[in-house]
Order: sequence, then C-alpha cells, then structure tokens
Amino acid sequence: MKKEILKPRKTGEQRKRNHRVSIQKRIKRYIKDGGGGNLNLSGSPVEKLPDNLKVGGSLDLYNTPIKELPDNLKVGDSLILRDTSIEEVPDNLKVGGSLFLEYTPIKELPDNLKVGGDLYLKNTFIKELPDNLEVGDSLDLMDTPIKELPDNLKVSGVLYLKNTPIKELPDNLEVGYNLYLMNTPIKELPNNLKVGGSLNLENTPVEKLPDNLKVGGNLYLSGTPIKELPNNLKVGDNLNLRDTPLSKKYSKEDIRNMIEEKGGYVKKNIYL
Repeated sequence: MKKEILKPRKTGEQRKRNHRVSIQKRIKRYIKDGGGGNLNLSGSPVEKLPDNLKVGGSLDLYNTPIKELPDNLKVGDSLILRDTSIEEVPDNLKVGGSLFLEYTPIKELPDNLKVGGDLYLKNTFIKELPDNLEVGDSLDLMDTPIKELPDNLKVSGVLYLKNTPIKELPDNLEVGYNLYLMNTPIKELPNNLKVGGSLNLENTPVEKLPDNLKVGGNLYLSGTPIKELPNNLKVGDNLNLRDTPLSKKYSKEDIRNMIEEKGGYVKKNIYL
C-alpha cells in the first residue's frame, strides 16, 4: 500500500496573501478586458489600485482596508468608499454617478471635485466644502461638524444638514428638492433661499422666516419658537406648526387667514 502524502495546511497569513494576489489578478484582468462594467471589490483585502484606473461602471470598495486612491482615477458611475480608512481623495477625481464617503475619516474634499450623482458624507469629519464643488443630485452632510456652506451652492436634489452645528445658510442657496435642517442651531434663513421640495426646520431655534419664502412641498416648523409668519409665504403642500407659540395662540383658520392676508397661501393642510 502506498502511503498517503499529507499536505500541510495553509496558514491564515498564506490564505490572506493568496487572496490579495487573486484580487490583483482580477483587477488586471478587468483592465485587460476594457474596464467597461462594474468592479466590485467590497469586503476584499485590496489595499492599492493602479494609477490611471478607469472604471466604466461602479467601483465598490466598501469595507476594504484601502487608505488612498490612485491619481487620475475615473469612475463612470458610482464610487463606494463607505466604511474604509480613506482620509482624502485625489484632486483630479471624476465620478459620473454617486460618491459614497459616509463613515470614513475623511476631513476635506479637493477643489474642482465633480460628482454627477449624490455625495454622501454622513458621519465624517468634514468641516467645510470647496467653493467650486459640483453635485449633480443630493448632498448628505448629516452628523458632520460642518459649520458653513459655500456661497452660491446649488443642490439639485436633497440637502441633508440634520444634527450639524451649522448656524446659517449662504446667500443664493438653491435646493431643487428637500432641505433638512432638523436639530441644528439655525436661527434665520437667507432672503433669497429657494427650496423646490419640503423645508424641515423642526426643533431649531428659528424665530422668523424671510418674506417671499416659497416652499414647493411641506414646511415643517414644529418645536420651534416661531411667533409670526412672513409676508407672501407660499407653501405647496402642508404647514406643520405643532408645539409652537403660534399653535397655542391661533386656530387653523386664523393661521390660514393670516397667511392669505399677507399675500401668501398654504395649498393643503395646516397642522397644529
């Protein structure tokens, strides 16, 4: 009888090393094949990507040990960096879709950053945004230490600022859809603010609103100390005034009459 030859088991380190090698081979094969589709590396041990990498679809690096991105990285669709150790992104980064940076230690963004879709920065250390930032859809800054926004910022989708220390909004801010300011120290809004969707100011110290404010969706003012409503206030959906001095002093009919006498309107319901 032939003796069975026992092969030594691979150690944990050997397995990790082999996994890293297989991932690098996979990246090379992706590049060789033209780099036209998605490149999903989430949960892998990838630590480095080649310079000048072009990904035609989405690049998913969620929950990987990668700490930096290569120069001249171009991603046709979304770039997912959530739960990584990324501290900065290169100056010339181009992302055609959304950029996911939530739950990373990133502290600042480069000048000239262009994101075709959404930019997610929730639970990061971002304190300010570059002046010429371009975001194609929504901007999520919830639970960050952001204190101010650049002038003339335009957000086509939703702007999330809930649970931030921001105290004021910039002039000429335009938000195409919803603006969330709940639980912030905001006391007043700029005169030329434009909100295409809903405006949520719940549990803020805001005491008054600017004249001619137009909100395309709902206006949430519950839990604020607001005592009067501005001239020419226009609300496309509902007005929520629960737990405010106004809700304790006036009826729904009184509020509606007051708004209309000042040249404004609430198209749907008033909640007290």
